[in-house]
Amino acid sequence: MSIAGEIPSFFQNMGSGSPKPRPKFCGMFCPVEGSADCKTLDLESLPAGKGKSNGRVIDKQKDISQPRIEIRQSTGKEALQNLDDRSERLLIKGAKVVNDDQSFCADIYIEDGLIKQIGENLIVPGGVKTVDAHGRMLMPGGIDVHTRFQMPDRGMTSADDFYQGTRAALAGGTTMIMDHVVPEPGVSLMAAFEQWREWADSKSCCDYSLHVDITEWHRGLQEEMESLVKDHGVNSFLVYLAYKDVFQLTDSQVYEVFSVIRDLGAIAQVHAENGDIVAEEQRRILEQGITGPEGHVLSRPEEVEAEAANRSVTVANQTNCPLYITKVMSKSAADVIAQARKKGTVVYGEPISASLGTDGSHYWSKNWAKAAAYVTSPPLSPDPTTPDYLNSLLSCGDLQVTGSAHCPFNTAQRAVGKDDFTLIPEGTNGTEERMSLIWDKCVVTGKMDENHFVAVTSTNAAKIFNLYPRKGRIAVGSDADLVLWDPDVTKIISAKSHNSAVEYNIFEGTEVRGAPLVVISQGKIVLEEGTLHTTEGSGRFVARKPFPDFVYKRIKARSRLAELRGVPRGLYDGPVCEVSATPKVMTPASSAKTSPAKQPSGPQPVRNLHQSGFSLSGAQTDDNIPRRNTQRIVAPPGGRANITSLG
Repeated sequence: MSIAGEIPSFFQNMGSGSPKPRPKFCGMFCPVEGSADCKTLDLESLPAGKGKSNGRVIDKQKDISQPRIEIRQSTGKEALQNLDDRSERLLIKGAKVVNDDQSFCADIYIEDGLIKQIGENLIVPGGVKTVDAHGRMLMPGGIDVHTRFQMPDRGMTSADDFYQGTRAALAGGTTMIMDHVVPEPGVSLMAAFEQWREWADSKSCCDYSLHVDITEWHRGLQEEMESLVKDHGVNSFLVYLAYKDVFQLTDSQVYEVFSVIRDLGAIAQVHAENGDIVAEEQRRILEQGITGPEGHVLSRPEEVEAEAANRSVTVANQTNCPLYITKVMSKSAADVIAQARKKGTVVYGEPISASLGTDGSHYWSKNWAKAAAYVTSPPLSPDPTTPDYLNSLLSCGDLQVTGSAHCPFNTAQRAVGKDDFTLIPEGTNGTEERMSLIWDKCVVTGKMDENHFVAVTSTNAAKIFNLYPRKGRIAVGSDADLVLWDPDVTKIISAKSHNSAVEYNIFEGTEVRGAPLVVISQGKIVLEEGTLHTTEGSGRFVARKPFPDFVYKRIKARSRLAELRGVPRGLYDGPVCEVSATPKVMTPASSAKTSPAKQPSGPQPVRNLHQSGFSLSGAQTDDNIPRRNTQRIVAPPGGRANITSLG
């Protein structure tokens, strides 16, 4: 029997001698083993594939020697073959691939959770599930760089645990989250990290990674930080300039922490607010009888965020440490970051869903529960023009990444602070809404293009935290975390339809354009036509290596240039004045107003130069000196005598 007789009829004219020879690919486009097992069907060429099928099932044989398969075509948006959730092979046909630097049309073949081929007319093995994209945009899955799922707070836990939170993330097109480990007082960094790993490993539906917050500082923590970086895949630590007497560090402590972080090759993150001023303002506002949620924003004016941001930039410059400012909520803080970057500082700014999508006017709502739902720190700016301003800075590159700081509490939990706004648990929703909000506010308005959208929602985060190109890129070898995006679909955000476990959505009633049609996580379809197919505990912890090139190339260059050198000069051999060591005397501060004349008499070790000899009552220090009744001027001004000559 001839060789031709051994080949199925539809393969006989596919060689180089056929009228339309198949393009030959090599390298990253080379065919995979078993490519002769099946030929992928072009559903658009089928008579039943033209027009809408209203979800009916169409039977079609792929080969007379193979069993019949089931092909389901959706309502004209994409067609799915071999609908088997256990399938590890997936082909996306006719997609417009969108990376941060380019867009192009191609097919994508996925196997074992990785992208195996990119190109046209791919040769793929049998048993493949096919998604026909019909030219729609295919993007890297979103990376939410800031979540706080299952966050403990005074015996309570935020409403969304890792299962509920990651489901909401996937529903919005986010395929990886980065959560914050917050050690409680007396708990070691390592113990807190292991606790978060246990929670996330058992519940997360998508890949995740962890930042570790430094809630206190002593030199003993340096060894734990080193172990987290070298052995546990952590390359970012957050310090607080807020929450006085709880998490706040002093400037000298921040300097030490930044120095350690730089030496470890990690990223220093900062929660930027002036905790000392906030504490004083909280006390003052409570004394005035203001106890509602509006007191939260009144006690945290915009300039305390900007001041702390500027201070953290200063410390980062002095320590040559890369800086990442979380939760940029105000124009002033964003301007500080933009100006620092113009001067060459290695600093990144993270606005969140809330600051990009709404404002702080809701703090004055008559509905206490609604107003309390917006409480977060730093607070949302009452200036209604702030979201548009932050979106503009995000679009032009002055701000680089976006998170959600997703940490919602339900109304009963927030009611702990019904009589004292300082006791309201802080946090808002945003992980599900993040990507649609940015598309609507930035791309639809023409402020950014589709490529920059990918950068600020995924790629920049992957580069900063050393996840690139495994994450944040559609390329051969990258993780198959993908989003098939519909730029034209319109939806109204509502608590009735969101995937969070809270009664209020801070974006309630907001209409946005742009949403995911299909979300693929680890090579499996987890969202299709608004329906989630998630598996609790399927998420993997993604370790991150230190010294990301995207960040540390500049740090290393600055380090070489910043080496200090003394001036060579001869020894000084001249006279040297002898001085006596003067002990520093601390005068106790007192809020009571006292007269210096009433200070206890007796010899003082050191004269207090700030103490006046003048008093409005009582004896004066020069009462024993005889005084003249009058002073006679010998000559008037301009005369012969000097005016200082006294008669």
